[in-house]
Amino acid sequence: MPALANKTYFNYGGQGPLPSPSLAAISDAFATIQQLGPFSDAVWPYVNGTVSGLRQRLAAWFGVDQSRVAFTENVTSGCVLPLWGLPWQAGDELLVSDAEHYGVVAALEELARRHQLRITALAVADLTGEAEATAAAVGQRLEAALSPHTRLVVLSHLLWNTGQTMPIAAVAGQLANHPRHPWLLVDGAQSLGSLPVAEAAAAADIYACTGHKWCCGPEGLGAVALSERLLEASNPTLIGWRTLEHDGPGAGGYHQDARRFEVATSCTPLFAGLNQSLQLLEAEGDADARLAAIRERSVQVWEGLQQMAGVRTLLTVPPPAGLVSFTMGNPSGEARDPAAVVKRLGDQGTWLRTLEYPRCLRACTHLVSTADEVERLLLQLVQLSVG
Repeated sequence: MPALANKTYFNYGGQGPLPSPSLAAISDAFATIQQLGPFSDAVWPYVNGTVSGLRQRLAAWFGVDQSRVAFTENVTSGCVLPLWGLPWQAGDELLVSDAEHYGVVAALEELARRHQLRITALAVADLTGEAEATAAAVGQRLEAALSPHTRLVVLSHLLWNTGQTMPIAAVAGQLANHPRHPWLLVDGAQSLGSLPVAEAAAAADIYACTGHKWCCGPEGLGAVALSERLLEASNPTLIGWRTLEHDGPGAGGYHQDARRFEVATSCTPLFAGLNQSLQLLEAEGDADARLAAIRERSVQVWEGLQQMAGVRTLLTVPPPAGLVSFTMGNPSGEARDPAAVVKRLGDQGTWLRTLEYPRCLRACTHLVSTADEVERLLLQLVQLSVG
């Protein structure tokens, strides 16, 4: 990973560095397309094979048939495009967790404004303990928050701010028993490439992911897994030639599968790059083995932070995945400015990030994170805390 040279990197939840083989796959795909002719008869088997190969691989990761997988630019478009095609009625309620990303929340607010919908809140950001207790609390709170008007529940698989995991499959089962069977939209931005996702993706109605975070693929390419019932109910809102069963005079209707939510021309070399990154991850073991390796380092970070005066981790137990969020105080007990801490660490070649809500720091560990890198981060934080 060229981006990791001369630095210690803990921002995989923002963007994962691109491995050299993936960068080469992108370059080779550009060269192949130019050699074949970018709009020649010879190029289409290569383009179609590249796209379909990635679709098949992602379908296996999602635990669904490839007919349920659509490609998007990113996780936000994967959430929004199917969502806007659903048959909303004035008065429908959108139950949204209090730990969702701003981009998705903004889209929901605009959807509510246009269709006279009501947004209600599901509190999960304060659930910072053991997984079993968290799952039980989510179930209880969901039951209390659901109403006869609830039509959609929005919940991330791995919360981008606290680092807690949500019991997606259990939530889907709970919603199936509701009289209106609300749709379940899952933001999987932090889960694909870090957690096993098949159970959750297969259970959700919309499970949207991106390739440029934990998958360490190129930016500009994501995917969404859609349920059969959503495909029956939702129509595309952005429409292009890839949306259609037949492109040309007398064009037919929309694709009957998830491809109806694809729009038009995409950058084929990005598909080659992401496919290569996923193959590299697969070579490191199955999803459970990869998560265990990721957690080995994140737990090291979490345990080290417990030993520091004035430092508080948001999770009260070791992290279930690779996200560790925390706050820092100075010797006088006042909270340190997270942005100032990030700047000081960056000056030393160590990179993590700040979050606005809650106001804190976030460090992410991945398969390539080393024990020495974690110890270096912890030492730098100790030096800052006493300075």
